[in-house]
Amino acid sequence: MKNISKRAETMQASPIRKLIPYANAARKRGMTVFPLNIGQPDIHTPEPVREAIKNFDQKVIAYSPSPGEDYLLEAFSQYYRHNDIALDSSDIIVTTGGSEAIFFAFLSICDPGDEIIVFEPFYTNYNGMAHQTGVVLRPVITYAEDGFQLPSMDVIEKAINKKTRGILICNPNNPTGTVYERQSLEALVKLACKHNIYLLADEVYREFTYDGLKHTSILHIPGTEQCAILLDSVSKRYSACGARIGVVASKNKEVIGACLKFAQARLSAPTVEQWASRAGILMDPSYFAPILAEYQLRRDTVMEGFAKMPGVLCKVPCGAFYVIAKLPIKNAEKFAVWLLTDFDYEGKTVLVAPAAGFYATPGLGQNEIRISYVLEVEKLKAAMTALGEGIKKYAEIEKGN
Repeated sequence: MKNISKRAETMQASPIRKLIPYANAARKRGMTVFPLNIGQPDIHTPEPVREAIKNFDQKVIAYSPSPGEDYLLEAFSQYYRHNDIALDSSDIIVTTGGSEAIFFAFLSICDPGDEIIVFEPFYTNYNGMAHQTGVVLRPVITYAEDGFQLPSMDVIEKAINKKTRGILICNPNNPTGTVYERQSLEALVKLACKHNIYLLADEVYREFTYDGLKHTSILHIPGTEQCAILLDSVSKRYSACGARIGVVASKNKEVIGACLKFAQARLSAPTVEQWASRAGILMDPSYFAPILAEYQLRRDTVMEGFAKMPGVLCKVPCGAFYVIAKLPIKNAEKFAVWLLTDFDYEGKTVLVAPAAGFYATPGLGQNEIRISYVLEVEKLKAAMTALGEGIKKYAEIEKGN
């Protein structure tokens, strides 16, 4: 039997999912494991979405049109216009989750070896998507000390070269929870226009901003009609991660035409889930108010927990439902495994995501973890207590070694 491909050999294992076997083994031993590793909300998928699936009555579940069903494209267009984002149905292609939207964008604007600038730490699956499409990620570092805000434009501009095809941002940010201010986005648009490169904006967490902060879309900035590519998903917005419905959108007709070719090659996005997603999009926007209040309470619970842990550095995040914390330990991955194999606090432990996998620069993030605060408050309180005890004990172990 021949060896597997070099592409497969060098593909990164997910830092979010690779420790799950350890967690499963801990549960079999009778441990309570709080999953803080993955952004899977526990809030119920809205009833209109579930009812739409239950009542789907087509006699044949057929292929949908490659760009997406007309009714869903129109619903998305209405949703964006409600958010002051001027996108027509013809500017939008429905994708199989936000992941496919990123694939289509990479494939449409990059040839193998071309570069996309990313701000690390970044959503780890950007690594896998770049690897599969032959795109090179050019990392620009952001820092925990200033809440992972964008660096100066001079720093970003130094990363641009003849192979650069675009800059990718996630706003609000996964994994840091950072929300970028309009002024920073305006400067980023000017930089992209100056160098004639694209600006890709992953805005999956648009609704999730806290402390009264308002989200600024890249398409709110004038002058982005030809350079901006919007990447989106219903997964977190409607607590429907398994529905796998996303969007790639742009006013640039050449980009949308290219994305359509890749959409045709994969045939179509899921048919039933498109109908269900329409039901979610057409809900009254007031649906989000109690959801937002709940997530802000969860964020505050996590931050209160970190505040009690000596040596932990973590600025208060303003969006999404993630946070990166710098710990007073040397190796977060060994720590994360140890939590599941050797640690026990009153029969409880936690599953976290080591943050090194959210960086492209070797050696960074070694003492950081990402936490997703998608559990109810009482569980989060117990999880943070267990995590604090684990950090204290593991720091002592490292000192002893």
